[in-house]
Amino acid sequence: MKKLGNVLYIMTEDSYLYCQNETIAVKVGGTEKVRIPAHTVESIICLKNTTVTTPFIGFCGEHGISLSFHSDSGRFLGRIYGGVNGNVLLRKKQYEIIGAPESAEIVRNILCGKFANSRNVLLKSARDNSEPSSQALRRAANMLSESFGLLLKSEGIDSMRGIEGSAASIYFDVFDDMLKTGDGSLKFEKRSRRPPENRVNALLSFVYMLLKNDVCSALESVGLDPAAGYLHALRPGRESLALDIMEELRAPLCDRFVISLINLREIQPGDFITESGEIKLGDGARRTVIDKWQKRKKEEIIHPFLKEKIPIGLIPYCQAMLLARHLRGDLNRYPPLIWR
Repeated sequence: MKKLGNVLYIMTEDSYLYCQNETIAVKVGGTEKVRIPAHTVESIICLKNTTVTTPFIGFCGEHGISLSFHSDSGRFLGRIYGGVNGNVLLRKKQYEIIGAPESAEIVRNILCGKFANSRNVLLKSARDNSEPSSQALRRAANMLSESFGLLLKSEGIDSMRGIEGSAASIYFDVFDDMLKTGDGSLKFEKRSRRPPENRVNALLSFVYMLLKNDVCSALESVGLDPAAGYLHALRPGRESLALDIMEELRAPLCDRFVISLINLREIQPGDFITESGEIKLGDGARRTVIDKWQKRKKEEIIHPFLKEKIPIGLIPYCQAMLLARHLRGDLNRYPPLIWR
């Protein structure tokens, strides 16, 4: 099994990245701040204006380190990575089944995982909450079970997208019932993005960005193209397959994490700032979220399909590996992650 690598987050303005004797070094204002062995780093995420040299880009490519750039609110700007892993036959198969019946079965399995995981998150929160929130969460969980039945009977990806949209509305309609803040300034209200309309959505979008980077890196590491997906429509610049795999992982990995941050008051209303009409996490809060995200990724679970103990941070890699095995014909179906 692959070992869990580190993600290096650059959150200081005007940082300068360079390579030195098989290490990654970071300077700020001409002063070296840190030096990290390259073999321990899996990817680098730049969240502030960052300068990199051409030799450093080549260094990352040679060492299989992806380098991505984001706005300070987490909006994706671009990615650099080295040679493609895997073999051309795997990607050929990935492209061939776009729009084919086989892709519909992959989408169905992904959404089965999403519905099951969303339902489990609702039921867990229902056990931890008092009435009337507990009742509302159980009612929504029952409605998701009905959506699951519709999904199994559906034919074609378009109809599955419609069922998924309705199920997402059911889930997000009771998201506030999972939050125990007593503070009107930390309410979800509805899912919004580009830009997020409130603090909870800003936090969710930031954490979704962290997961997306991990999923993209995992897909690339097994030789799959993150842009060639099946559920999300293909568009230039959109990493559709990464978004597909994220659907089954958002609720157990991201939503539960965000709910915990808010309910434990590790993130407060004052941790957010507004710039040019956009709500975003402040620098200190971003560091808090990333630190806890990295610690969470080191916790271990038994993977429900592989029956192996793995760090949570390797879940995206395991799901990418299982999808690649299905596309190669080693598995008769793609097994989504069902978080118990």
